[in-house]
Amino acid sequence: MFTSVLMIEKALTSADVEFVTTLHGDETVAFHVLLQPRGDQADRLLRAIDDVAMGELDEATHEGETPEGEEAVGQGARALEVSLTALRGSGSTAEGRLIEDHPLDALKTLVDQVEADEVIVLTDPHYVEEFFHRDWASRARHKVGVPVLKLFSHSKA
Repeated sequence: MFTSVLMIEKALTSADVEFVTTLHGDETVAFHVLLQPRGDQADRLLRAIDDVAMGELDEATHEGETPEGEEAVGQGARALEVSLTALRGSGSTAEGRLIEDHPLDALKTLVDQVEADEVIVLTDPHYVEEFFHRDWASRARHKVGVPVLKLFSHSKA
């Protein structure tokens, strides 16, 4: 069985589930999902710049409305459950948890615990962080000791 650690920031869409579950052909994959609620871990200004870069000006003006704290955790828990249900519905084994602090430390610990074969980082584009190699995938490549695949979400959840 192939073991993948999947880092996400929102609920997986059906297209995302199909994409990650078919990456390895017919091989059985066990997913260990880490979700960090969007909340205040990312700077609002960086998120607004990303929105502008993607031509989503309306989104940029509403960044201040992004849930934080307990509200973000509640939404994150629901997004995680939706994602796990969808992965299991596709025939994969899936378990997961929310991470609130130090996502790369949590990732490294989980990769070691489950003896993961790979890490898949599935997020929306984060142009500023990616340009400076401060995004999860770029930083994880130097930390986890297994291949790190960076994928972009297919659509908004």
